[in-house]
Amino acid sequence: MTVDIDKRGPGDTPPSSPAPEDMKAIPVRHYGRWVAAVVIVALLGMLVYAFSQGKVNWGAIPDNFFDHEVLKGVGKTVWITIASMVLGVVLGIILAVMRLSKNPVTQAVAWGYIWFFRGTPVYVQLVLWFNLGLIFQYINLGPIYQDEWSDFMTPFLAALLGLGLNEAAYMAEICRAGLQAVDEGQTEAAHALGMSHAKTLRRVVLPQAMRVIVPPTGNEFINMLKTSSLVFAVQYWDLLQGAQEIGQNSGAPAEMLFLAATWYLILTSVLSVGQYYLERYYARGSSRSLPPTVLQRVRANLISLGRPKGGF
Repeated sequence: MTVDIDKRGPGDTPPSSPAPEDMKAIPVRHYGRWVAAVVIVALLGMLVYAFSQGKVNWGAIPDNFFDHEVLKGVGKTVWITIASMVLGVVLGIILAVMRLSKNPVTQAVAWGYIWFFRGTPVYVQLVLWFNLGLIFQYINLGPIYQDEWSDFMTPFLAALLGLGLNEAAYMAEICRAGLQAVDEGQTEAAHALGMSHAKTLRRVVLPQAMRVIVPPTGNEFINMLKTSSLVFAVQYWDLLQGAQEIGQNSGAPAEMLFLAATWYLILTSVLSVGQYYLERYYARGSSRSLPPTVLQRVRANLISLGRPKGGF
């Protein structure tokens, strides 16, 4: 017996609708990814084959990896990198504040500094500092300091000035961008509370600007580590100098360059990890969830691999 829909009574139940069919998701095939992977693997294989044909003494690299001269060069490379970055960051902050000052004289001085040091190669600046002794025989700062230029301008000082002053020009623009990223209302509110300009900059503006300043500063730190290889121009002993010294004595100059490149990769990798955690620290308060650490990513990938494809 069929019941007409229009003539159903109050107690009659409506007919049940048919259950919807399960949707079958068909994954999209990305053939281009497989082609790219095959091409990349083939190119890597060709590169490995090309190096295998050369007369490379690979055993010389582990034999000299922890040589005294190499470790001495690593220590001096790290030292000149840190010292130059400290000088560059401190001077860069001062120049950034000068650029944002309402005083036209300080603005012009900061702009001229940045224009000069960003417009000339760092290698030229290193050689210039080292060879100023050809022009000035003595350095005379009055009652503060007096000495011969050759005794004053040591290889370390020439490397520090050449790298640090050049880095300050780039850090000034990075710091200026970070300071300008902070809303002006923050400064106005601090001034309304009676805070001085210096205290507002130190307690309100700089902590917020660090989120913008830290990432490019980490990149500059890594770049400074690699740029420090140019200090051979001022006779400063570094990692590259130590590797080349061993290469000339052992008759394996190319292998020692591979050794130096490996040490640079290790150092830059350590700095990259430090940069990641520093960025993660300053991301607190600006992101709802912090990016996962390396260990958290590994743990999540292991859990996902051990989970069955059904999902539970």
